[in-house]
Amino acid sequence: MAFLVTGCRPEVALSAHDERLQVVTTTGILRDLVGRVGGDRVAVSSLVPDGADPHSYEPSLRDVRDVVYADVAFSNYLLLEEQAVIKSLDANLRDGVPNISLAEGAVKYAAEIIPLVEDVSLDTIWLGMRVRGTGAAQGANRASDVLLSATAANGPGSVLAYLTESFGNPVFHVDSTDGFDPADGFRDDTATLPPDAHTHMSWAFTRPGIYRLTMRARLAVTPDTAPVPVGEQVFTFAVGVDPHTVPGMAGATVLNSGHADLTVDLDAGRLYLFADPQGGGEADQRVHDPARTVVEVPNKALREVPADRRFRFLGRPGTHVHQLPQAVLGKHVHGEIDPHLWQNVRNAMSYVELIRDTLIAADPRGATTYRANASTYLGELEKLDTYVRQTLAQIPPARRHLVSTHDAFGYLGQAYGIRISGFVTPNPATEPSLADRRRLTETIRNLEIPAVFLEPNLAARASTLTEVAREEGIRVCPIYGDTFDHDVTTYLDMMRFNAESLRDCLTGAEHGRNQ
Repeated sequence: MAFLVTGCRPEVALSAHDERLQVVTTTGILRDLVGRVGGDRVAVSSLVPDGADPHSYEPSLRDVRDVVYADVAFSNYLLLEEQAVIKSLDANLRDGVPNISLAEGAVKYAAEIIPLVEDVSLDTIWLGMRVRGTGAAQGANRASDVLLSATAANGPGSVLAYLTESFGNPVFHVDSTDGFDPADGFRDDTATLPPDAHTHMSWAFTRPGIYRLTMRARLAVTPDTAPVPVGEQVFTFAVGVDPHTVPGMAGATVLNSGHADLTVDLDAGRLYLFADPQGGGEADQRVHDPARTVVEVPNKALREVPADRRFRFLGRPGTHVHQLPQAVLGKHVHGEIDPHLWQNVRNAMSYVELIRDTLIAADPRGATTYRANASTYLGELEKLDTYVRQTLAQIPPARRHLVSTHDAFGYLGQAYGIRISGFVTPNPATEPSLADRRRLTETIRNLEIPAVFLEPNLAARASTLTEVAREEGIRVCPIYGDTFDHDVTTYLDMMRFNAESLRDCLTGAEHGRNQ
């Protein structure tokens, strides 16, 4: 009974009679890092026991007792821990005791942070249309028009590109639902832009699959002259499916973030993608050949068609479409910072450096020990980082998709090339909706996901993930996010385990470990 209540926390209680430096941490992961740096000079205890969820754990009286005796306190924070845990630290630490939030402080030690997106369905590429060049050689001026027309679309559903005016009225530039009419110059599927300009717009795709959209550009120098052909190009979209598996485009560049425009270059006389995948701004945009580039529209872009009658062109209210947003959204609109920094080993190394310097400040006599321990551990973490990278690189690119219980692995994905393709809910304390379940099912089917990943400590609250996996006939494999258990007891073990579990389960290895 006591084991079930307290999890797997090592029985270490802080004391006023212990000559060692007394250190309290919020989680077992931080406890392990501190123990490796502090060695025999520190006694360290964590408030959240192993196997418990730091997002929801409520501190006990014993936890408060440890806080009272602490000489140093380490939390992760950035809203990782339940607020009651943070309050227990702040209210019960003695005056003058260092109270360090590692995720925030580690930035000074070169830790990289990822902002959390407020709405993951908006966390996609921002795609518009653009005209580059003045067309002066053809006699164009600022009163001239560039006509960018869709002339054909091949795909499993319909594709639409439209602007939403200030009062919500849609204005169409591409609509494949009624075909493309060359008799009227593709009038109903044409965007009109002046030279050297661009426009934002939304893009909607009614079914998942591969789409190829043919665009043709013409320059109308004056209203009285016939438009002059500029060029024609086919643009490829991977909608809800893996962009690395597009037939005939092996090794293609995949655009899935930042800014991009379907671009008419008047001076060069051609069409191409002008893109800035990192979202740094127009100065960072580069030319991409559409014949070797795929625009990804991921499953997280699934949106329900609203009840507003003005949007019936997208389908019946409540049905799903994949949509790229019109405005500067997605990676440009953020909430808090993702607190799970340690899923990138190099961020854990920054934690270790901050822990080392904090312990030295609190216990100067132990400086030599802390520096030596930290140096040895940083060497091990360097090797761990290489091992995780090499292990995950063994997964074929088309299978590097992580679907998990909650949104805790963004750093793992960014650092080691794993796509975070889906999760049940953003926060494990939140009950999934029917829409969450439908989105999860469609993601698994569209991407042909071979396995999903479940954090052992959340097994009791992961019925949606396990039920969907059972219905789709795929594996459920373990992965560790926020906490240890009796099988995985150190940070080194955790990261090795995660890398091997991902590799084995996503490649279909027989020795992969099932949950």
